[in-house]
Amino acid sequence: MIVDCHTHMDPSADETALTTHLMAAEMVDACIVLACPGPDRHEINERLSRYVSGHKDKMVGFALLDPTEDNVTDKTLRTITDKLGLAGVVLYCATHGFHPMHSRAVRFYEAAQEMRLPVFFHNADLDPSSQGALAYVQPHLLDEAARAFPNLKIVIGGMGAPFVDQTLAVLARNQNVYADLTIKPNNVWQTYNMVVAAHECGVMDKLVFGSGFPAGNAADCIETLLGFNMLLADTNLPTVPRSSISNVVERNSLDVLGIKHVIEGAGR
Repeated sequence: MIVDCHTHMDPSADETALTTHLMAAEMVDACIVLACPGPDRHEINERLSRYVSGHKDKMVGFALLDPTEDNVTDKTLRTITDKLGLAGVVLYCATHGFHPMHSRAVRFYEAAQEMRLPVFFHNADLDPSSQGALAYVQPHLLDEAARAFPNLKIVIGGMGAPFVDQTLAVLARNQNVYADLTIKPNNVWQTYNMVVAAHECGVMDKLVFGSGFPAGNAADCIETLLGFNMLLADTNLPTVPRSSISNVVERNSLDVLGIKHVIEGAGR
């Protein structure tokens, strides 16, 4: 089963953009749709809920929260799951300008762990034009949260780029932390180094597949990954067993993250 665990739906998207997302989703068995950052988080989550609820056989949604600004309580989180039907939460620490171990964020992790809500940290590849704090992007900051809340499922988005080595160290130390292997197929050297480093660190089993849509699409990413050892075929550089890469692409990240969701064709 192929699950794209990293796609986005812009709350202001028009019909053309939504159709493009639906077409991209046809390439996989299921996809996680992450809410995009914006000022009206309640409206963003409402729109995301309406979108994914219309495609329950294919999609699950992750709500947008800023634990330093939002009144995060058990009731709030139950609204996300029970009323909106969303399956997790996405945090943008750099964009929203808070340290991952901010006291209010820590209280959120405690509540999320209690409710078994996975948390996706979307901090990688901060846009150069963004005013977000680069200091809050670094994956090593999540190590303390992972150890304090061992039953909280955490995903480090985009391999935590540009701090991939930090991501690999956090994955190796914490059973409850995963990273999504969202690549840029045209960035051959970056893709090569990322995958080889994960293989050499022995954490390929901690990676889940993501496309980063709309920045990328599942078809191109899957083709690049499955043909990984051909990227630099004319060199004597190390390779990675194709089975290890296939396992990442075909890993059921919904199951990994404890998301109970009925997907048509699951188990194929």
